[in-house]
Amino acid sequence: MLGGIKMQREKFSSRLGFLLISAGCAIGLGNVWRFPYITGMYGGAAFVLVYLFFLVILGLPIMVMEFSVGRASQKSAALSFNVLEPKGTKWHLYRYGAMLGNYMLMMFYTTVGGWMLIYFFKMVMGEFVGRTPDEVADIFNGMLNQPVLMGVWMVIVVLLGFGVCSLGLQNGVEKITKLMMSCLLIVMLVLVVRSVTLPGASAGLRFYLMPDFGKMVEQGISTVVFAAMGQAFFTLSLGIGAMAIFGSYIGKDRSLTGESVNITLLDTFVALMAGLIIFPACFAFGTDPGQGPGLVFVTLPNIFNAMPAGRLFGALFFVFMSFAALSTIIAVFENIVSFGMDLWGWTRRRAVLFNIVLIIILSLPCVLGFNILSSFAPLGTGSTIQDLEDFIVSNNLLPLGSLVYLLFCTSRYGWGWKNFTAEADTGKGLRFPKWARVYVTYILPLIVLYIFVQGYWEKVFHPLLTGAGLLK
Repeated sequence: MLGGIKMQREKFSSRLGFLLISAGCAIGLGNVWRFPYITGMYGGAAFVLVYLFFLVILGLPIMVMEFSVGRASQKSAALSFNVLEPKGTKWHLYRYGAMLGNYMLMMFYTTVGGWMLIYFFKMVMGEFVGRTPDEVADIFNGMLNQPVLMGVWMVIVVLLGFGVCSLGLQNGVEKITKLMMSCLLIVMLVLVVRSVTLPGASAGLRFYLMPDFGKMVEQGISTVVFAAMGQAFFTLSLGIGAMAIFGSYIGKDRSLTGESVNITLLDTFVALMAGLIIFPACFAFGTDPGQGPGLVFVTLPNIFNAMPAGRLFGALFFVFMSFAALSTIIAVFENIVSFGMDLWGWTRRRAVLFNIVLIIILSLPCVLGFNILSSFAPLGTGSTIQDLEDFIVSNNLLPLGSLVYLLFCTSRYGWGWKNFTAEADTGKGLRFPKWARVYVTYILPLIVLYIFVQGYWEKVFHPLLTGAGLLK
């Protein structure tokens, strides 16, 4: 109630809108940037199989829970626990973690979204044409050393994202995201056809599509399994209510397990197609597909340089990357806007204007962390403010938030199993499997805790112990 008037919850105009926007939130740079290079690092097709397995057993159940909490409460994460929790319990305190997660994700995601737009224009203008590999690397490093350039493009990304949100759920977020996602899929298919038809692309296809478990053993099976678990877990951005908001915008005509399967399939399709773009091209031009984040900004521009009509395909690639980034940014911005609307009854316009200013200010440390503040290495030598922000979100708020959703939906001290499954199973479509109760109540929380602890081991304790000479 607001001023004695019950506020009507906005709704999607179509099921397709819900599916594409939810998938757009999940389809981010984790799919089209991190997935290909981490697949390259850990041996190709064998890693992909392990990743797909964990995507089903880790990501899918938590996505259904987030959607269920959102649809049952008809609120964003700012108020959903308040609506559903048993009287006298404190589950609602997690709203601060969920809200923090959305803001922190955008503190560095807006900057990387700006990089994608910068590179699109660099491709269009022909800045990479005729450059040596070292000169291409210098262009990327030169961009990082220009705080004004990165700051301007970060602001453009923020204005674009909130500009879409300001138009409303149906006329802005739904309509524009549907168009953008449709274009993303078309551009991606064009790039796949170009990549797999390059001379020498077959070696890349073999690497990517034919499992070689010997490569897994070389890397260390436990290392590869953890990397696959982490990628499957983080790719869907679960645990901070980024999905729950879209649950609050849909009706009761479709079951949430079936919808979650569709969104996961679309998310996975984009990730796999990104690999079909990158690996055949890498092998066709004799470059290493496992060289980390530089794959997109250094390796691929060199490949486009050597490719017939490479300038055109390079521009299309960064359109694809920009749409992947913006689809996530718009989805998370919608969640952020809903916080103000749910908590304080703000109009959409007021929430948008407030958050434009706030997000720009919060995004500046990431921009400056590559240049003016580069001497600050929060996670050890060579690390940046962006690494710290990513660590707080990916290794803390996402796993701990997912644990909260798991316990809330399965514990009798929370919303409880019966309430959760009743909401998840409402409507036509796939039901949440009853046999999974023991797994999601007792086993999945332990797996999420393992991911949380292992993340600290890899990012904090292992480097510290290695630096102190206690580990080799």
